Amino acid sequence: MNRTDNPQWVEVVRRFNRFYTQKIGVLQEGLLSSPFSLTEVRVLYELAQREDTTASELARVLGLDAGYLSRILGGFEKQGLIDRKPCASDARQSLLRLTPHGQTTFAPLNARSSDEIAAMLGRLPAPDQKCLIEAMQTIEKILGEEPARQVAYILRPHQPGDMGWVVHRHGVLYAQEYGWNEQFEALVASIVANFIQHYDPQKERCWIAERDGEIVGSVFLVKKSKTTAKLRLLLVEPKARGLGIGSRLVGECERFARQAGYRKIVLWTNSVLESARRIYKAAGYQLVQAEPFHGFGHDLVSETWELKL
Repeated sequence: MNRTDNPQWVEVVRRFNRFYTQKIGVLQEGLLSSPFSLTEVRVLYELAQREDTTASELARVLGLDAGYLSRILGGFEKQGLIDRKPCASDARQSLLRLTPHGQTTFAPLNARSSDEIAAMLGRLPAPDQKCLIEAMQTIEKILGEEPARQVAYILRPHQPGDMGWVVHRHGVLYAQEYGWNEQFEALVASIVANFIQHYDPQKERCWIAERDGEIVGSVFLVKKSKTTAKLRLLLVEPKARGLGIGSRLVGECERFARQAGYRKIVLWTNSVLESARRIYKAAGYQLVQAEPFHGFGHDLVSETWELKL
């Protein structure tokens, strides 16, 4: 094994490690004022970025002992944070993912981490912030064994401020991409207001997609009847398209609907929304009704799709 012959350099690295672990609170009993250790939070983070993964993949990515990881995952399962399903390609493996409770538990930890880092950077002058970030990127580049994933994103439940984003981005994007007028923005505002005012957490859900701390997508699943759910307001920002976020959001709606006991999901869309229609079709939705519709300043063809569960 290669090693440096300069003991001073070794001590510089060790001193930096001691300084930085103290700075970010790694040595505290519970990271981010939570009951979770640093390792447990890292496992939750990796699970939040993946639709399905295996214990062996997590162990490889995190460099963890398989037995240690197994104990962590067992604890998560007892707390209802994760669920498992058989892996079709390998009967020895189980596919892991966060449950809705797991997503709700992880969301404030992720937000708290971002807030703490933002506060730390905010105490520095802008030139020092830039210098620090470049130094960190240099360390990561030199020591990294593989390129960092550039498409990582997480899904989380809604929190204060998200509904305003949903209304604003729907109004802006649909005006830019389809020329729809403010009546569409008004419709979106009424949908999200009704969701908040009558929210039933056992039967309804909103998912927000984040990438690098920025919201890049959303979707809602709301109660239409005891047996039927309605998928609403699927949106992915243009800069985040092509990463599979739209399909993941639609997939989460189906998974939650099954858990909530629904027998069918319906949705209303328009024929011009070709990207969304492709996602629905790929997920198994069937077009059951289409009719001319004048709205949002245009002559359109409205469509109703459904998925039987």
